[in-house]
Amino acid sequence: MSILLKCYFRDELSFRYLQTKKIQYLATMRGVKTLSEFIIEKQDDFKYATGELTRLLNDIVIATKIVNREVNKAGLANILGATENENIQGETQQKLDVFADQQFISALKNGGEACGIASEENDDFVAFDSEFSRNGKYVVTFDPLDGSSNIDVNVSIGTIFSIYRRKSEVGQLATEADFLQKGEKQVAAGYVVYGSSTMLVYTTGNGVNGFTLDPSIGEFCLSHPNVKVPEDGKIYSINEGNMVYCDQQVKDYIAYCKEEDAATNRPYSARYIASMVADIHRNLIKGGIFLYPATSKAPHGKLRLLYESNPMAFILEQAGGIATTGDTRILEIEPTELHQRVPTILGSKNMVKKYLSL
Repeated sequence: MSILLKCYFRDELSFRYLQTKKIQYLATMRGVKTLSEFIIEKQDDFKYATGELTRLLNDIVIATKIVNREVNKAGLANILGATENENIQGETQQKLDVFADQQFISALKNGGEACGIASEENDDFVAFDSEFSRNGKYVVTFDPLDGSSNIDVNVSIGTIFSIYRRKSEVGQLATEADFLQKGEKQVAAGYVVYGSSTMLVYTTGNGVNGFTLDPSIGEFCLSHPNVKVPEDGKIYSINEGNMVYCDQQVKDYIAYCKEEDAATNRPYSARYIASMVADIHRNLIKGGIFLYPATSKAPHGKLRLLYESNPMAFILEQAGGIATTGDTRILEIEPTELHQRVPTILGSKNMVKKYLSL
């Protein structure tokens, strides 16, 4: 039917217009607002509103839908398991890691609004060299598939992305300086969690909103407007297998979490998925603290500043939480390299303040 309709219209634009209107009609009949409608409505909240950021976000959404499709059929397709390659972190790349990375690069390159990208899976940034892309005003950093260790066992994984305005001259190739910007310079950041349902959460600096993918119409629909992380929570998320390598502050805080105290609703519950997107998403909704501190094995931390810590810090702060290394506000860190690592503590305001007080 779609092929016949496509032939009826004289150009691709007309066909896409029809498809968009069809989705909007179905969404309206169900009483929901689609992500595309929401982005357009909120475009004026962004001080550089020209429509390009809207199109860039839509390019990212397209890539997440393709990745979601492959994640959902991973057990039926030859896309599970590891490749023979390692990424810059020295980690064995999973097949789905590579697939997701390629989809995001392709979508952003073809979209033209980004002049380049930096990915956790690539040694260096990629500057798009087409004339169209050179005129792009943004760069994107991303972790195409967070939680790779969970891929083969069907546990929630996700995508994390971050958008900056370029610093280099428009019309030229992107430079490394375009990516080495403080997190507070982000114009948008978000994540997608591929779980029991697929959900996209993002911010442009005016609050946090969540959208759930409706597979019947193939569109993300507003399901969690104006998300606020509770100031207190009962969940702490940390890999306690590494506790022997942690400093005394971390050990004291985890001991505090385990103490019984009715006045402060302790002991807290330990929940750790080993997928940052899933752990942060749960704590964002229910309240909690996520800790990936420095250890004697990883004195500079393990999480990547550009691909994981900065975008998640932006989201948590916009939702009313705190994001810190333990010494410094994450968004104030001046990056010095593309794959820089930092200790990362994120979560409910009062829980993080308690950790810092120790």
